[in-house]
Order: sequence, then structure tokens, then C-alpha cells
Amino acid sequence: MNVSDPAFPIRQAADRFAPYVPRLQAVFSAMDLAYVEVAGTYRFRCSGCEDNCCRTRFHHHTYLEFFYLHHGWEKLEKQRREILMSRADDVCRAMDALAPGRDTHRRMCPLNVDGLCELYEHRPMICRLHGIPHVLQRPDGRKTTGSGCDAFHRHYGDRSDAVLERTPHYGALAALEQEFRRTVGLADKLKMTVAEMIVRFTFLCITH
Repeated sequence: MNVSDPAFPIRQAADRFAPYVPRLQAVFSAMDLAYVEVAGTYRFRCSGCEDNCCRTRFHHHTYLEFFYLHHGWEKLEKQRREILMSRADDVCRAMDALAPGRDTHRRMCPLNVDGLCELYEHRPMICRLHGIPHVLQRPDGRKTTGSGCDAFHRHYGDRSDAVLERTPHYGALAALEQEFRRTVGLADKLKMTVAEMIVRFTFLCITH
């Protein structure tokens, strides 16, 4: 069972999400502070670019991110939600039209309007951590590294004297997600883009 299934107890899960909001905000605040510290070392500041990360087809994997995005969504005016819902639907349709195995279609995230995120404070984890050199120690013992986005490379080349350690932030979110799933009774994994999340908001009738 997942959030695309009408049988998913979305109302029950949404009702039980509220106590997790401040705890999730604390996790995200720690991410933001760590990002600012490393980015500040380079004096790097994201101001948008042609290879915008909002055009990258990121998938998000926690119900906490899904419900937190919806938490911000509910604060938008109805007319604004309708516009963004239409944009999200267009992006999903474009993705669905791609031939199997193709993942190169660069569509802007529906929440990016004139270079600004409509739900910036509620954005998922990868939107907070992307763009600068990083390292992640995986649960299986392997270590993965990243050298920063194209905009970073244009300004700083292959510099990596300061690196964002993603491991504790991934771990904190994963631990909170596991607790939330146990509390609500969710077993299946989640894998959705922001556009897919937004479309589910209407499909499951959880918008007002």
C-alpha cells in the first residue's frame, strides 16, 4: 500500500503527523545550518542557473517529507494551489510520456515560480543539501561523494577543501521516519517527485 492507493489511510496519517512537525523542523534546521557553514567557506550562494537543480528529477523517500510539504501546501490560498496543481499535473504528464528508461527530460519543478520556491520553508531534504561538495557514509559501509553542482564548478572548479557531511542528517531523518511509520502503521516505501506529491494531494482529497 502506498500514497497512490485510495485505500491508504491518509487522513489518519495526516492527523498523527502534527506532533512530528517541530521535530522535523529541528532536523531540517540542522541541515540548513550545516549547508550554510560549508557554502560560506566558499562564499557560494545559489542564485539560480540554467542547470537549475529544480530541473533535476529528484525522488524523495520519506512520508515525513510528503506530509511536511502538504503542511505548507495547506497554508497557500486556494487559487494559488489550483495554479500550482495544474503545473504539477503538466510535469507528471510529461514524465509519464517519456519512453521507458529515459530520464533526461528537464522540466522545472512546479513549485519554482520566477526562480523562487513557493514552499521553500517546507522543501524536502535533497533540496536543502544539493549543490556543494559532500560525503555520505552509507549503511552498507560504502562511502559516496559529490563535487557540487555545475554552478559551483563554474566558480570554484574541483575545490573540495570544505565538504558537507550528509551522514548525520540522513540518519536523523531516517530515524524519525522509522518512528513515524511505526506510529502510523506504514510499511511500504515511498518514491515520488515533488510534482507527484502535489498531484497526490488532490487525488487523495486532502486539500481544502
